[in-house]
Amino acid sequence: MFLYNLTLQRATGISFAIHGNFSGTKQQEIVVSRGKILELLRPDPNTGKVHTLLTVEVFGVIRSLMAFRLTGGTKDYIVVGSDSGRIVILEYQPSKNMFEKIHQETFGKSGCRRIVPGQFLAVDPKGRAVMISAIEKQKLVYILNRDAAARLTISSPLEAHKANTLVYHVVGVDVGFENPMFACLEMDYEEADNDPTGEAAANTQQTLTFYELDLGLNHVVRKYSEPLEEHGNFLITVPGGSDGPSGVLICSENYITYKNFGDQPDIRCPIPRRRNDLDDPERGMIFVCSATHKTKSMFFFLAQTEQGDIFKITLETDEDMVTEIRLKYFDTVPVAAAMCVLKTGFLFVASEFGNHYLYQIAHLGDDDEEPEFSSAMPLEEGDTFFFQPRPLKNLVLVDELDSLSPILFCQIADLANEDTPQLYVACGRGPRSSLRVLRHGLEVSEMAVSELPGNPNAVWTVRRHIEDEFDAYIIVSFVNATLVLSIGETVEEVTDSGFLGTTPTLSCSLLGDDALVQVYPDGIRHIRADKRVNEWKTPGKKTIVKCAVNQRQVVIALTGGELVYFEMDPSGQLNEYTERKEMSADVVCMSLQRSRFPGCGLWTYCRIISDPSDCLQPLSMQALPAQPESLCIVEMGGTEKQDELGERGSIGFLYLNIGLQNGVLLRTVLDPVTGDLSDTRTRYLGSRPVKLFRVRMQGQEAVLAMSSRSWLSYSYQSRFHLTPLSYETLEFASGFASEQCPEGIVAISTNTLRILALEKLGAVFNQVAFPLQYTPRKFVIHPESNNLIIIETDHNAYTEATKAQRKQQMAEEMVEAAGEDERELAAEMAAAFLNENLPESIFGAPKAGNGQWASVIRVMNPIQGNTLDLVQLEQNEAAFSVAVCRFSNTGEDWYVLVGVAKDLILNPRSVAGGFVYTYKLVNNGEKLEFLHKTPVEEVPAAIAPFQGRVLIGVGKLLRVYDLGKKKLLRKCENKHIANYISGIQTIGHRVIVSDVQESFIWVRYKRNENQLIIFADDTYPRWVTTASLLDYDTVAGADKFGNICVVRLPPNTNDEVDEDPTGNKALWDRGLLNGASQKAEVIMNYHVGETVLSLQKTTLIPGGSESLVYTTLSGGIGILVPFTSHEDHDFFQHVEMHLRSEHPPLCGRDHLSFRSYYFPVKNVIDGDLCEQFNSMEPNKQKNVSEELDRTPPEVSKKLEDIRTRYAF
Repeated sequence: MFLYNLTLQRATGISFAIHGNFSGTKQQEIVVSRGKILELLRPDPNTGKVHTLLTVEVFGVIRSLMAFRLTGGTKDYIVVGSDSGRIVILEYQPSKNMFEKIHQETFGKSGCRRIVPGQFLAVDPKGRAVMISAIEKQKLVYILNRDAAARLTISSPLEAHKANTLVYHVVGVDVGFENPMFACLEMDYEEADNDPTGEAAANTQQTLTFYELDLGLNHVVRKYSEPLEEHGNFLITVPGGSDGPSGVLICSENYITYKNFGDQPDIRCPIPRRRNDLDDPERGMIFVCSATHKTKSMFFFLAQTEQGDIFKITLETDEDMVTEIRLKYFDTVPVAAAMCVLKTGFLFVASEFGNHYLYQIAHLGDDDEEPEFSSAMPLEEGDTFFFQPRPLKNLVLVDELDSLSPILFCQIADLANEDTPQLYVACGRGPRSSLRVLRHGLEVSEMAVSELPGNPNAVWTVRRHIEDEFDAYIIVSFVNATLVLSIGETVEEVTDSGFLGTTPTLSCSLLGDDALVQVYPDGIRHIRADKRVNEWKTPGKKTIVKCAVNQRQVVIALTGGELVYFEMDPSGQLNEYTERKEMSADVVCMSLQRSRFPGCGLWTYCRIISDPSDCLQPLSMQALPAQPESLCIVEMGGTEKQDELGERGSIGFLYLNIGLQNGVLLRTVLDPVTGDLSDTRTRYLGSRPVKLFRVRMQGQEAVLAMSSRSWLSYSYQSRFHLTPLSYETLEFASGFASEQCPEGIVAISTNTLRILALEKLGAVFNQVAFPLQYTPRKFVIHPESNNLIIIETDHNAYTEATKAQRKQQMAEEMVEAAGEDERELAAEMAAAFLNENLPESIFGAPKAGNGQWASVIRVMNPIQGNTLDLVQLEQNEAAFSVAVCRFSNTGEDWYVLVGVAKDLILNPRSVAGGFVYTYKLVNNGEKLEFLHKTPVEEVPAAIAPFQGRVLIGVGKLLRVYDLGKKKLLRKCENKHIANYISGIQTIGHRVIVSDVQESFIWVRYKRNENQLIIFADDTYPRWVTTASLLDYDTVAGADKFGNICVVRLPPNTNDEVDEDPTGNKALWDRGLLNGASQKAEVIMNYHVGETVLSLQKTTLIPGGSESLVYTTLSGGIGILVPFTSHEDHDFFQHVEMHLRSEHPPLCGRDHLSFRSYYFPVKNVIDGDLCEQFNSMEPNKQKNVSEELDRTPPEVSKKLEDIRTRYAF
């Protein structure tokens, strides 16, 4: 079995975000890392929408990311620390839209190791040096400069190693143009290591250490080090030189401290807490991330606490000494992994989990009533300030980037009866979690919908002048009339436009610079800018059946297949060519490109015909499998727009798109010189004839194809996408540009006119999200009603009941603590406190402390997303597993079993026991009726129906239970599983158990002896997270380190094993060490690079073949598809081999060793690498495809075919 890996949706969680002028213009962009992916985002300063410019897989773990600019430069470079043992410096090339590797310096082994640098990066704020550090011992400094040709140069590394030292964070200190200086949070563990009593370990202090790079002597000195009182978690650089006082802010538990060397005293200020917080009062508060904003005259920091509250921090200075730190509550947003403040006044928040946000900073919060806290205010030691959280006041949300991270569970099923299956994804964390339904398609935002007086048959938009940015008219054609609408603030009907309103219209567009042309069945109407009208009437009884127009030419087809050609002369007149062209059959459709040829479709033939110089000579012809419906010639695939520096990029190809009446779209490459047609790709779109319309998307031409669904064919990041729109059926469309909607589409559907916008190009799925209360762990689908039964569990959380109780208790304490005279005031405050209800999805849920759990069981309708039933479990009961099943002794009733742990403490692990709750599904699967609960001794972490009974994994015991009146009755058990059962799959008499760290164990149930007997297991330890059966002998599994494997029992495996051939039946005395006598073989191994939490064998497209779909913790969705022929496998193996050598990964990691991180990669070809073929330089593409005896279009066609055969 050979498999091919394809990513359908790249990971969406963000681990790092940096901002800078990466394309060398005034506009700021954001570079984010998503685990093993680098992505460049550009927030549009006018609309506030975030566009993705470039996404690159680096096939390595990105551990740190920094923007870096040489002194006096205008362009930022990207410094990447990864697991490749190399430092890599990248530059973004806007003309080619790619990251170019400028430098790659090797310094150590690959892999994420303790003493190999790459974990921390710090740059000198003046852009002279960069430090790259390991978690322990090693630190290297590289000096960066420019040579005579202004190219970036890098020095050899200078060492700043110190043994037995752990590093927590590193930043570059802003010292102006003095010698570059770096500050590190370190801890020396040498004494603690050598002291057996453990006293030294308890007294070890963290130190703040400054390293100075002496540019004169060219080496690094450990300048200064001082112990810290609190344990710091990160540092913030304070602007220095002429901009500020220099130094660093140390963020530690409960305090923020300013330090600088010299005679500067330490200034420290406590971190304010929320007033009346329900959190555990013993719990400290830390800042988790920060962003700095600096202009010529001022600077401030935004720092976010772990509850999501952002504080604005400013420093008061006297001469060059800092006298106080001031903190002011700014706003509360979801907890971020990184924040960036842009020059345009935006705040980009890359959330730790869930969607990412772009906010506009509306106020700097200087003049509001919010109290300001200062380090100069007198406070008792251990006291802090209090503030009141409130909804957004200084920030305005302008854009939201959907993120599925983390996906905890996913099932694929067609519950909505749409033919194409939907993905039901449980994602998010805590109160921000949701159940999302993903469908393949582009999300369409409706700008406007208006009713029309009848059913129109076509619509166009035209501009008044070629230089106009926006359209002026929308023309709607009916069976016997034409309606003209003018576009302004609103859209209203006009009658003085010069268009003929009493006839249907075949086409209208801009001709020349400022004239309009309307083609209708009886003639052509040419409207000049000064409203003069010229008409050309059709001869005799003939009428115009089809036409094609571009800026200077008009070609019309009359009945009988006669083509008439018009061209505009320099004075703006439209002149008919004397010679007419007779075609051999009626013309069905035509398209005209700006260049030299119209295309026209006859019955089942397509011809390309040349133009004026040799008027309308046939150039080429293509036979078609069915009658064509429409044609469209577009230029795609090149970056045809000029970039900001005025350099013209590569020009794209011309494509002839042919829509057939049987619902098939053909895309053919059209040679711009000879008119030859080559490299045809076909795709079935739907049951209706395909109509094609040319629209603009992100500055490039794209084709909107309409059948029973509408599809958009566009080029995005050097790959073609053909994606359906998630919208109702449309009948006719045209591109649309206005101020509110610069790249829209105006379309008609029955009797309505709709203005639509497609904003999320490149997105594979469109999603509908339904909010949940706690983190969803698993869900099952009730087979009869299709409802979902979801279990949600959170650690460190309160249930609703406990929360209300805590609030009540705190309110009573508030009243009691007040003196006699303040009683009334206190009672009012207590009442206000009980009434206030801040949404937890924004302000976070209170942290209850270790060993506190909250859980609910929810029955949900997946189509409407409404909750049908909700069962709240008691405090400290945590649901871990769920199953829906029927018992053979109760007939047709469905039961839901939920495995619950009681008082579970994770570290050191202890548990008070567990329960299995049994509910009966009533009201057609809409309500849970509690039957009974069965106590068990460990955590029931896996439940599976089995032959009319149920299998439950209780800790490491595998048991069969049956339904009783008062509780579940134990029928049989097996005690030989090593550690802890994390999953159970069943097929026939076989049970495949996944152990938390010992891979798979195959168990056979013997009915006669009522025994569960282990007959086979795996030879590798695997920390299995999820598993899926592929057939009777084969199981696919994933582990928590990001690997996927397929394991198969050899053909001679015998599951009729007797446990004990001696006949003593001493089943309890056997050791665990030897394991089972028969071993499974590994069919395939593959490192995905992200923890996979669900696997399912399914088909994603109607009529497609089966594939193995996996989803990852970072929000990625991918598939593994089997090869059906040896030649395909051979071809892709060679493509992968050539790409590994010709196009090595961007950050210096070796592709083969990345995919073999834990186990050598076996029998899998990486489609993500193969698809980078499309983004290689043309000469390299040619070399690779010649080695394969193909042409580049043939190779990319093969890549596209395997993708569309299984998925999208």
